Amino acid sequence: MDSNCIFCKINVGEIPGDFVYRDSDTFVIRDIAPKAPVHLLVIPTVHVERIAEFCCEDFSIVSAMFRAAKEAVQIEGIAERGYRLIINQGEEGGQEVPHLHMHVLGGMHLRAMGMG
Repeated sequence: MDSNCIFCKINVGEIPGDFVYRDSDTFVIRDIAPKAPVHLLVIPTVHVERIAEFCCEDFSIVSAMFRAAKEAVQIEGIAERGYRLIINQGEEGGQEVPHLHMHVLGGMHLRAMGMG
């Protein structure tokens, strides 16, 4: 845990989060500034900032994130309709929180957002 990381603080309950799903490796919360009707964040419980920092054994984190995303889209009812998964990396990649996370966007036609 990084004591300065907002996602680490949400994970341990220091800051409230609107949880959709949780398992031992990940948690999924609703984004506080949604860009779509469904905007979720899939976050590993272990603090890692970027995929570039991974060692071979760390790639299981990404697998866990995809499993959690699969569960969350089922819970949200968008699994069959469609959704987008996005991982921003680094400042130029648009990463605002320095803790690896994946955005799940859905609940509307995303082309209408100019994201096609």
